[in-house]
Amino acid sequence: MPGHAPAPRAAVVDWLRTPRPAADPGIWRFGHRPRAAVEPDQVPARRLFAGAIIALLSGWLFWSLLWNGYLGDYWIWPLLVLTPDAWMADGRTFSIVSGLYYAAVGGGLLVFCARLGHVSEIWHRYAGRGRRQAPPRPRTPDADPVEWPELRTAGLTDAAHLLTEATRAGALGDVDYARIRTAWHSARSRPELLASFADSVRARGAGACVHPSGARDLPRRTAVHDLATGQVRIGTAVDDPRNPYPRRTTGVALDPALLGTSLLAVGPSGVGKSDRLVRPVVESLCLLALANRAAVVAVTAQGAGLAPDDAFDLVIALGRAGATHDLDLYGGADDPDEAARTLAEALIGDLAAGLPGGESGRAATALAQLIGPYRSVHGRFPAVPELRELLGGVPAVIDGLREALRRQAGPGAAAQLRELDARERQAARADDVGVLLAERIAFLDRPAFAPFFRTDGTGRQFSLRAVEHPLRVRIDLPERGHAEASRIIARLVLAQFAEAALARTDRSLFAALVLDDAMAAVTPDAVRAIQRLRSANAGVVLALRTLEEVPESLRGPLLGAVGCRMAFAGLAPWDGNRFAEAWGTEWVQTRDVTNRQILSDEPLTKAMHLMRRLVTGKAVTAEAVTVREVERARWSASDLAHQVPAGHAVLSLTTVRGEHAPPLLVDLRG
Repeated sequence: MPGHAPAPRAAVVDWLRTPRPAADPGIWRFGHRPRAAVEPDQVPARRLFAGAIIALLSGWLFWSLLWNGYLGDYWIWPLLVLTPDAWMADGRTFSIVSGLYYAAVGGGLLVFCARLGHVSEIWHRYAGRGRRQAPPRPRTPDADPVEWPELRTAGLTDAAHLLTEATRAGALGDVDYARIRTAWHSARSRPELLASFADSVRARGAGACVHPSGARDLPRRTAVHDLATGQVRIGTAVDDPRNPYPRRTTGVALDPALLGTSLLAVGPSGVGKSDRLVRPVVESLCLLALANRAAVVAVTAQGAGLAPDDAFDLVIALGRAGATHDLDLYGGADDPDEAARTLAEALIGDLAAGLPGGESGRAATALAQLIGPYRSVHGRFPAVPELRELLGGVPAVIDGLREALRRQAGPGAAAQLRELDARERQAARADDVGVLLAERIAFLDRPAFAPFFRTDGTGRQFSLRAVEHPLRVRIDLPERGHAEASRIIARLVLAQFAEAALARTDRSLFAALVLDDAMAAVTPDAVRAIQRLRSANAGVVLALRTLEEVPESLRGPLLGAVGCRMAFAGLAPWDGNRFAEAWGTEWVQTRDVTNRQILSDEPLTKAMHLMRRLVTGKAVTAEAVTVREVERARWSASDLAHQVPAGHAVLSLTTVRGEHAPPLLVDLRG
């Protein structure tokens, strides 16, 4: 794969001028050439070549008969009638004229036989397959994107001239183009920003409106991107009868309009979920973040190599010594109830599907009854060790908190004191959820996490509420030594992301969360949140080894909550059955053909049948055709389990506007 796209940067001119026609969801639009809506009825290759050879041989035979006079000399009468006597008297002139006449007759006969034998179809089918066109270039400056016509129309001629010169010189890259166009659209919709936009372009040229990090590109790329449309190419639709004819051999790409409905990818380990899907998507979102179009949070295991550190603004390596940033345990929330709700989801969300109906709500209430009074006294939420003591009901800690609340004045302190008393009464019950919460929070109260989840203001904390800004963040989970803690953190990040994305006031940025392993992150609350994200210009990408990692009651709702579904090769039959149910059935036309060989005793008929058999390779038969409409699964569980080749996947797509593409067999290699 190229290190940069387009490469070299001087090729940005050609990249900008390449057409990107409107296309169905998921089609790679860069240089796309639409295919016919219906598959043409092509003649089989053997019959096509046999017909062409027979037509040309027949033409050669006919020309030989004409030339040698076996068919008379009437065919040269036009030559004798139309040639002047003076030319006929001059032998040299007549030789030239007659040669031209013979060439015209022979050429016409050749063209006739070529058309009769469909030679042009052979040429287009085989010889013309590898030809490429130079993309058409706009003829007028008003239609040439290199000239920045929108800026010229708005009167910013000097800014447009600077950007045009930078584009032609190769100083402006594809990220620069996407970033400046984003800034221009913002300035056009808000006139008060127009002057600052123009000043930035005049001062910095191609570096105008740069990302807060100052980066104008990623250090390296592993996928093919088109930042003019925001697409990343992940594969090619296979030329297979299962795929609709217009989609065969077309590029398959993802963009925010598709990821905004969220994507679920299922496939066993080693089939390429990370390398062929997650990594290109994360790379694309990082490029869009540099163009001030997106914010991305990628969650992966430490050492997974999802993307290099220098491709992100922040790398939060929980449990690793020397980490520079910490994760806010409460997601930047100020409301104790909101903070308790996301924390309860992280601690026992995976058990909610098997617990009584109100257990999740009871857990959130129990946490709020403790962290609310603590915050009222200390001005901050408790850290992990302090929260563990509160949940464990340590007498000294509870009594100290109660005395501090009694010393405070005002109705707020009295309300918090009632909350603490209610928690103490509930803790006396045998079925108190606080015991379970204390057991779960203990997984985070380990020496490896001592420098993390601090709430005293020390250190540099990252809150998921920062997705209002074009940030690139990677969170590394310590799965090897702290598997249960990693699962809790993954649920915490997903819950906080959903809260932050839905609470944004400015939703112009596309917010994305990518979970390289979502095994423990799928909970009832998470499924409900995923359904709401598409209206908030946000989405999640979830990768699973099998749907068996999800509780039985959530497998169907999860497939229904996401708009994009991807089944990789090697899928288990029971997982394939879930996808087959989600993709439903379709009406197809089937043809039952019954052949009956025709036998004849006539010598001439036998000879004709023999000639036809030599040409077509088939015996002469009479066909009886029965056409029926039947309903069948788009992809059956057996097909998904056994008919998807290695390096391939079956992908269905839906946009946030409701446009959709049927399940496609996609080649992800290369």
